[in-house]
Amino acid sequence: MNNYYERIEEILKRLDEQMTFVVAKMKLNEKIDPEDVFFDNQEFMKLMNISKRTAQEWRNKKIILCSQVGNKIYYRLSDIQKLLNDNYNSK
Repeated sequence: MNNYYERIEEILKRLDEQMTFVVAKMKLNEKIDPEDVFFDNQEFMKLMNISKRTAQEWRNKKIILCSQVGNKIYYRLSDIQKLLNDNYNSK
């Protein structure tokens, strides 16, 4: 029975990850300025496949710029694109 709940939990986790990517794709497919599209910290971590600690480290080291409103952290799509472009390796 315990295995059943673990399996359900894993399926729900994968569905949550997929939904995050669907939302991200929807945001990216909108024909608007990347300066106007924001991802919250949870979306950013899932998009980049990183941990909360890594996201915090990147912010502290100014690897990625962010905005903070209260306890919520947001990243501009343009800053995410810049991070990826700056670290692009064409090997």
